[in-house]
Amino acid sequence: MLIAAIILGVIILSLILFLRYYPAFGAKWSGDKVVNEVDIGSNTIPGTTLSILKDFIRGNPKSKPSQPISIFPADLGRSQESGTRVVWFGHSAFLIEIDGKTLLLDPMFGKAPTPFPWFGNQRYSKQLPIDIDQLPPIDAVLLSHDHYDHLDYGSIQKLKHKVGSFYTPRGVGRHLARWGVDRSKIHEFNWWEETEAAGLKLVCTPAIHFSGRYLLDNNSTLWCSWVIASSEHKLFFSGDSGYGPHFKKIGDTYGPFHLTMLECGQYDERWPAIHMLPEQTVQAQLDVQGKVMIPIHWGAFKLAFHDWTDPIERVIQAAKERGVAIATPRIGEVVNVNTSQYPAAIWWK
Repeated sequence: MLIAAIILGVIILSLILFLRYYPAFGAKWSGDKVVNEVDIGSNTIPGTTLSILKDFIRGNPKSKPSQPISIFPADLGRSQESGTRVVWFGHSAFLIEIDGKTLLLDPMFGKAPTPFPWFGNQRYSKQLPIDIDQLPPIDAVLLSHDHYDHLDYGSIQKLKHKVGSFYTPRGVGRHLARWGVDRSKIHEFNWWEETEAAGLKLVCTPAIHFSGRYLLDNNSTLWCSWVIASSEHKLFFSGDSGYGPHFKKIGDTYGPFHLTMLECGQYDERWPAIHMLPEQTVQAQLDVQGKVMIPIHWGAFKLAFHDWTDPIERVIQAAKERGVAIATPRIGEVVNVNTSQYPAAIWWK
């Protein structure tokens, strides 16, 4: 009995130390708790746990491509032309060149959205359009929340020395500080707070979601969307969000937007509160008064049970029915915001 108790104690202590010191988990939980503006209750519909487990065990052979998807070699570096350009890296990661500044949004460049990148749901493309070392100097990184598919330890380690500033929702900066980012570069915000950054207006706007990186820190940091405005263009980045009234409020307050980047993947009718269905994404585009939308949160990782092409096909159909303009860039393809022509290739077929 004594030996068994010692072994159990060693296991428990090892687990505690692992959770506390493994760097990818991020900072120690502060004790804070964050709630959505709208009460969503549980993240999943009650009584669906068994059906989710069954789907997990059964799997879906169409939930990821049958072979690695091709990428478009990114033509990066600040444009010699005036205007605004964006480059999608798959999922929710973007590079934006706007008013002479270079931004990164949710720069998850790792192989898998887990704290253990050597296994898990690997990136569909197997590589990125450009290596992190080849990226130009980054004026600012904007983060929407602390989940692994948006905030990646390995990516931050490679990026932190070439980034001027990090803008995060409240609490997320603790992770960056633990990972060696200079605290003077970290700027945290609550919903509806605005700031000026190198001539750009940034607004931390609401989202309906949740946060957490390990067992003990659920909802201890804030999640958000972002408004990015220059003298010429206004962009909106949804981060992760369920559908809600915040979209209309954002549109009424800061819209209309020349370009939006709106979540439309990793959804399920069993967790409707935290991820939009594609048809809701189209409604959100109308709510925020967007001119053109790039559907995001798909095309890189398997995080839900739907077919991997389901998000883009459903959102295109819903957009046609409601007269919403959609851009469908390949991963790595440059999208010019001040143009009448946007990428529209059906490249996933």
